[in-house]
Amino acid sequence: MRWSNFQRRYAPYIFVSPFFILFLVFGLYPSLFSLYMSFQSWTPSDGWGRWKYVGLDNYTFTLTDPMFWRSMWNTIWLGVVSGVPQHLIAIPLAFVIHMMLGRFKTFVTAVYFLPYITSSVAIALIFNTLFATHNGVINLVIAHLNTWPLLGALLPDQNINWFTSANVKYAIALVVIWQFTGWNVLLYLSALQAIPKDLYEAAAVDGASRVQQFRYITLPLLRPMMFFAVSLTIIGNMQLFEQPFVLLNGGASTATPGGQTVTMYMYRTAFEWLEMGTAASIAWILFIFIGILTYLNNLIFGRAARGVD
Repeated sequence: MRWSNFQRRYAPYIFVSPFFILFLVFGLYPSLFSLYMSFQSWTPSDGWGRWKYVGLDNYTFTLTDPMFWRSMWNTIWLGVVSGVPQHLIAIPLAFVIHMMLGRFKTFVTAVYFLPYITSSVAIALIFNTLFATHNGVINLVIAHLNTWPLLGALLPDQNINWFTSANVKYAIALVVIWQFTGWNVLLYLSALQAIPKDLYEAAAVDGASRVQQFRYITLPLLRPMMFFAVSLTIIGNMQLFEQPFVLLNGGASTATPGGQTVTMYMYRTAFEWLEMGTAASIAWILFIFIGILTYLNNLIFGRAARGVD
C-alpha cells in the first residue's frame, strides 16, 4: 500500500527528472556561470579559480570595441538578407505545395526539408567548393550566363572571388537561405493544413482566384505561424557560426572581416585571445540583443496573431 502511494505521488517526478537534471547541468549552470564570468578577468594560463573581479569593464570594453560593432553589423546584415528571402520564398512555396501537389506533397516536402537536417559543416564545405574562384560551379554558371545578350551587360566578365571582405556576406547569405528555407516551408505547410478547407471552397464559389485566396485567407491565418517562424529565424541568424566559420576556413576570418559574425568574434575572443571574461560579456550582450529583437517581432506579428485568435 505504501509502495502504491509512493508510486502515485513521486513516480511522475522521477520520470521527468532526467530532463531537469540535464537542463540544470548543461543549461542553467553554464548560463549562470557565464554571467558570473562576464564580471571577471581570467585566462586559462592564470590557473583555475584565479578570478579577478573587474565589474563592468568587460562590457565596457566590448561595447567600445570597433571590431564588435563591425561583427554586429555583419550579423544584422546577414540576418536580414538571409532571413527575409527565406519567408518570402517559403510562404508561397508552402501554399503551392499545399494546394496543388496532392499525393506528391509528402515527397516534395521531404526534398525541401533535406538541407535543414544535413550537417551545417558539410553544407558549408560543399558551398566552399561551389564558390571557388577558379573552376567553381557558381562562377562557371555566371560565365555561361555572361554570354547571353541581355545578361552580359549585368554580370561581371571576370571570375568573382567570393571570399573577399566585400563579397563573402553574399556567399554566406546564399548558404543560409538554401539550408533553412525548407524548414520554414515545413512550418508554414503545417499551419496551412490547419486552415479549414471550407474557407477556400466558399471563396472559390464566390469567384475568388488562387491569388485572392492566398491574400485574404492564407496570409491572415498564417500570422501566428509567421510570428513563431520569424522568431526562430531571428534567434538562429543572430547565432550564425558554422556556415561563416567553415566558409572562411576558421582562423582566416581575420583577412575577411566582412564575414565575421558576433559568435565568431566571441569564439576568437575566448579561444584565440583567451579572454574568457570578455567572451562571456559578448554572449550576454548578444542574448540581450536577441531578446530586444524578439520583443520587436512580438510587437509586429504577435499582436496581429492574437487578433486572429
